[in-house]
Amino acid sequence: MEVVNALGRRKAAVARVFVKEGEGKITINKRDLEAYFPSSILQYIVKQPLNTLGVAEKYDIQANLDGGGFKGQAEALRLAIARALVKINPEDKPALKAEGFLTRDAREVERKKPGRPKARKRFQFSKR
Repeated sequence: MEVVNALGRRKAAVARVFVKEGEGKITINKRDLEAYFPSSILQYIVKQPLNTLGVAEKYDIQANLDGGGFKGQAEALRLAIARALVKINPEDKPALKAEGFLTRDAREVERKKPGRPKARKRFQFSKR
């Protein structure tokens, strides 16, 4: 099997993923998954598509993560892994889609408007 690549985005984070057959090793920016995401919750988020299909020990994943915070990066990586798994085996698509792993979360930070302290917040109104 050749290497399959996919892209995932969330907020400002971008994840480029390369999946090949192996024994379940996940490497992110040349670091181990446990070293890159010490939080067990974030590790769980990353592994969700693999655990849903029961192929956690079947593929080696190499990822390049850029931008955003750790939560956005973990969710971008989850989307990229799910997309790569669908490229490998298109019959897995309904199972991943039902869990919502193939949906790109399009919510981004709203820009700050001029004359306001934040995007929507206004300065305190004074009648006199």
